[in-house]
Amino acid sequence: MTKTTPEQNKALVLEAFDTLFNKRDYEAAAHFWSESYIQHSAHIEPGRDGLFNLIRSAPDTLRYEHQLILAEGHYIIVYGRFTGDGRPTASIAADVVRMEDGRLAEHWDVLQDEATEAESKSGKPMFGDQFPG
Repeated sequence: MTKTTPEQNKALVLEAFDTLFNKRDYEAAAHFWSESYIQHSAHIEPGRDGLFNLIRSAPDTLRYEHQLILAEGHYIIVYGRFTGDGRPTASIAADVVRMEDGRLAEHWDVLQDEATEAESKSGKPMFGDQFPG
């Protein structure tokens, strides 16, 4: 069993997300996701293939950027934003990943449409320090 530190796990998850969502390098991404990957997201088909097929079907303009990443043992939480997926608003995501043997083994997420300044009751942006343009 491969032992990785929380810091190594954070770096692996960020590299995995960039490789799949931004670079769309499925061969390289397969090295980050376990063959027995468990997907808990209601909008994604089961397993690694379900995730990869979702990204294959997304527009080439899809991009992911992270703002915050936390690690506790083999669990990682990444707070980020998906843009360019063909929807009128970006999606803000809190992704929870369980690492096993240095690979992404299990995933849960919470997604929300990014609010505009007019929609924000707090007056604060959901991502970064500026509202979407």
